Amino acid sequence: MEIMDPGNHSTVTEFILAGLTEKPELRLPLFFLFLGIYVVTVVGNLGMITLIGLSSHLHTPMYYFLSSLSFIDLCHSTVITPKMLVNFVTEMNVISYPECMTQLYFFLVFAIAECHMLAAMAYDRYAAICNPLLYNVIMSSHFCFWLTVGVYSLGIIGSTIHTGFMMRLLFCKSNVVNHYFCDLFPLLELSCSNIYLNELLVLVLSAFNILTPALTILASYVFILSSILRIRSTEGRSKAFSTCSSHITAVAVFYGSAAFMYLQPSSVSSMDQGKVSSVFYTTIVPMLNPLIYSLRNKDVKFSLKKILESRKYLEAKTQRDVRLVKVKTVLARNCMIVSKSEFKARHLTTTHTAFSSKGRSTWSRTTNPLTVGQSRWPKLSYNNGSSEITQRKMAAGNHSTVTKFILAGLTEKPELQLPLFFLFLGIYVVTVVGNLGMIMLIGLSAHLHTPMYYFLSSLSFIDLCHSTVITPKMLMNFVTEMNVISYPECMTQLYFFLVFAIAECYMLAAMAYDRYVAICSPLLYNIIMSHQACFSLIWGVYVIALVCASVHTGCMFRVHFCKFDVINHYFCDLLSLLKLSCSNTHVNELLILVFSAINILAPSLTILSSYAFILSSILHIRSTEGRSKAFSTCSSHISAVAVFYGSAAFMYLQPSSVSSMDQGKVSSVFYTIIVPMLNPLIYSLRNKDVNVALKKVLEKRIFL
Repeated sequence: MEIMDPGNHSTVTEFILAGLTEKPELRLPLFFLFLGIYVVTVVGNLGMITLIGLSSHLHTPMYYFLSSLSFIDLCHSTVITPKMLVNFVTEMNVISYPECMTQLYFFLVFAIAECHMLAAMAYDRYAAICNPLLYNVIMSSHFCFWLTVGVYSLGIIGSTIHTGFMMRLLFCKSNVVNHYFCDLFPLLELSCSNIYLNELLVLVLSAFNILTPALTILASYVFILSSILRIRSTEGRSKAFSTCSSHITAVAVFYGSAAFMYLQPSSVSSMDQGKVSSVFYTTIVPMLNPLIYSLRNKDVKFSLKKILESRKYLEAKTQRDVRLVKVKTVLARNCMIVSKSEFKARHLTTTHTAFSSKGRSTWSRTTNPLTVGQSRWPKLSYNNGSSEITQRKMAAGNHSTVTKFILAGLTEKPELQLPLFFLFLGIYVVTVVGNLGMIMLIGLSAHLHTPMYYFLSSLSFIDLCHSTVITPKMLMNFVTEMNVISYPECMTQLYFFLVFAIAECYMLAAMAYDRYVAICSPLLYNIIMSHQACFSLIWGVYVIALVCASVHTGCMFRVHFCKFDVINHYFCDLLSLLKLSCSNTHVNELLILVFSAINILAPSLTILSSYAFILSSILHIRSTEGRSKAFSTCSSHISAVAVFYGSAAFMYLQPSSVSSMDQGKVSSVFYTIIVPMLNPLIYSLRNKDVNVALKKVLEKRIFL
């Protein structure tokens, strides 16, 4: 440590950032993880800014604010992440005093600016829905510009005050900042000056910069909700709500991460816990915002599609010879690829047959050489009216039975196949390692041999199997031209998907009941939650799942598939398969309704009633420490339930006007891929027992 000696006080001239972890074995994996997140953040936010700049129909106030939000997120992440990455690959991450103050200054600028930018976006949505006729007058270019200037001014003023008062402090205790960047509280802990004014400023400015935007957002959405309820037509309500859905999600992510960081008992919080929680603010939120606005926004997706199509058109136009490409067309059940001449012969035969049976109607196929390759399937049109058959029939007489299906996958765009392959491969590897690691850790650690962790190991097993049923077949779709799945394989995938999806619902309910017994009847816990009782609960969970999956799959076997063989999904799901049926699906739909009601309502009511009793018991505890301890035993399970049912809400609680099969495919990723990855992370990051057990196992391995 370099020091200068002005009298009795030595002043620190440089700091050492302790980083996110001190464990050497975790540094390299964390380096690649956060490097990947940073790359996605930069590409996503730069892409959003570029897209809004290039697309003229996105030159509106809403997207003007969105481009500003993307700029803030890009800068916010760039201020923090590169220095954090350095800590993973160097033995000592030194930062000079001026660099530390500069990082603190810009971190505060963009953190405060993001709060107020979300409030400005909420006001924009209020003006658009509550005053649609005056929208262009209220949200003029001049007003939007000054609103944005005001947001940045508040960020700069707040940051300047904080940093100015930080620079008046003397740092003479230590020079090791117990964080991965220069933040207010870790720096104040190192000061040997009076920090009363700094703490008062943190309190006052934090209240202003959090409460003011939060109240603006709440007031805006109160007026928006009031206006939406006055709209008589369902379509009008859905359209109004859809314009706010992306912003609501962005606000939920931002303030949800704040809740994750601050709304935890003081007994379970620490600087190390705060470092992990801060990752949400500084790293995760800047990555998620462009994904939220690209996945849930039709205008953004439409603009991206237009730009990609325009690029393809220009590439084709600059080629010297624009040749007609052989169109790969799959006809009949054997999925054979016919040549151009063979297709013409079949075309003539089909035309002759159709003409003789239907008079003047004809089959025709249109092929544009510039659009070849945009879709895997050529469009066949039946010119007896205006209807188009966009997928091919499998016809053999009046009713031909499908013996194999083709999974359409998550996307048909060739340029996205390879990036998505590596993304989902990485997620699957994390899922397998996380859940297998959790099962092994619970098995190896004697003090984790309790009912709570017995259920947790079962949940990890379910998540591992759930992901393994879906993801490998999905990955094949990204690297093969045609992802064919046979009829038996499809039914098998459907069966096991239903088994583990239903089992997860009931396993979360069983874990809630375990927490209820532990807190409400602690003296009888070992008697009530005996080995036999736990075994019976687990057995019951799997029996219910097996019965429901068997009924669904058995009824699916009786259905005839003779319309198409292309499943517009990346796995064999119930609703996607029923759309291909030419049989009466009334029984299947009735079963879906009945079993969905049972398998969602029964676990949900169990969880809600358990936590109602738990909350009642916690409120009867007099000591704050006792309440905090009781609450901390439930925190990880609450997070897991929130993730699982939150993903369900993301999928189902959206207006029908903005939902589609493609939207459903993207939403299904949460159930089948993201949730199985997050559960072990939640229980490893937020659970002291798991952290202690992992530390013991690692120390034992190092000792051996």
